[in-house]
Amino acid sequence: MDRLNAMQVFTKVVDLNSFSRAAEALDLPNGSVSTTVQALESHLKVRLLNRTTRRISLTPDGAAYYERCIRILADVEAAESSLIATGNTPTGKLRVDMSGSLGRSIVVPALPDFQARYPGIELMLGLGDKDVDLVREGVDCVVRIGELPDSSLVARRLGSLEMVTVASPSYLRQQGTPSNIRDLDNHIAVNYLSSRTRSFISMHFVVEGKRTEVRMRSILATNEADAYIGCAAMGLGIIQVPLFLAHSRLAQGDLVEILPDSRPTPLPISVVYPHYRHLSPQVRAFVEWIAERFEQSPLFNRHDAAPAPRISTGDRVEPNSGKAQTADARIVEAAV
Repeated sequence: MDRLNAMQVFTKVVDLNSFSRAAEALDLPNGSVSTTVQALESHLKVRLLNRTTRRISLTPDGAAYYERCIRILADVEAAESSLIATGNTPTGKLRVDMSGSLGRSIVVPALPDFQARYPGIELMLGLGDKDVDLVREGVDCVVRIGELPDSSLVARRLGSLEMVTVASPSYLRQQGTPSNIRDLDNHIAVNYLSSRTRSFISMHFVVEGKRTEVRMRSILATNEADAYIGCAAMGLGIIQVPLFLAHSRLAQGDLVEILPDSRPTPLPISVVYPHYRHLSPQVRAFVEWIAERFEQSPLFNRHDAAPAPRISTGDRVEPNSGKAQTADARIVEAAV
């Protein structure tokens, strides 16, 4: 038995929570995957997986063995990658996911540079705002905004996202310019409707060092960023958006920032990837490249950008523990 191959098959079954999906991902017959896992269990003389007709779960021995396999396979990949990196540029497929507007504003315009640097990488860029299970969906890394939950993921901080509260000049001429958040009681907002919770997203401000939530009156709501900004530019109400989405409208005079001294606390932007893939040459190349893009952009703060340690996992080993979610849906959804 090829034990290294057996480890790869076993971990893929756990990652995808399915023998058939693992067989498809590895381009192997279904029976071969099942036979390999059975042979591995026979060799180890322990049961690694509990199997029922509806689900697969790790036994305690299987969970411990899975963690060791992940580390061993990562070490093997690191050894191979270090040799490949000395003489060749990265090659192969790379699946990346990020919010639509973040991708369109920062990443897509710079893709010619990425292709010129890494012609051997076949990049598949997903733009959207759904929660992505990196392991189960086969995504190599994601760029996310907001504090990250505990999971079996590695995160590198790219910078932080400034938020601004804005309105059109015509709206401010008619309704007046608020000088503090108490004045917002006499104003109207365009509400942003969460596609996840189907509820309206409140605005937040920092007043005297304290985060304050404000719910404003509104007769209009949308769940799409361009429409959200467009409504504000037409004078239909006040909105709160990421600076990178509003900067062109602000520069043109279509929008005016209000309450600049009470901006919300900036939220971190991170690139996130499964811990066992962090040594992939393709992932490493993309992480370094995207870090450069944010460093060169004047729309993001870089003072807190730094490599981040692996996010705590405790002793948890779950097939779906690779789900990358954001703690603040308000920011992410506004950035779609």
